[in-house]
Amino acid sequence: VQLQASGGGLVQAGGSLRLSCAASALTFENYSMAWFRQPPGKEREFIAAIAWSGGVTSYADSVKGRFTVSRDNNKNTVYLQMNSLKPEDTAVYYCAADLYYRDGYYPDDMTYWGKGTQVTVSS
Repeated sequence: VQLQASGGGLVQAGGSLRLSCAASALTFENYSMAWFRQPPGKEREFIAAIAWSGGVTSYADSVKGRFTVSRDNNKNTVYLQMNSLKPEDTAVYYCAADLYYRDGYYPDDMTYWGKGTQVTVSS
């Protein structure tokens, strides 16, 4: 199983980025997907989740109203649209997969992880 996150970069505060996570070697439509992030010197934290069908989503309070998670099961890809970015959004962002949907995940809940992509928001 491989989860490949991409789309990170350097952006000014108030800007936007769209992260993608392409999955391979798993039956993507059976898995709920989640995004986590790990700021410098801090623990990994849950950001957003989307159920297998795409019909149910959940967000951490810190990103609610600014970030949107979506998926395209035909492309085996999950997305994270990040708007109104703030310097405190600076982190390495990870995508992860699990068979069971939860409104909020702990890192230990996830079965598969991708390598992270760096997002840096300048003030």
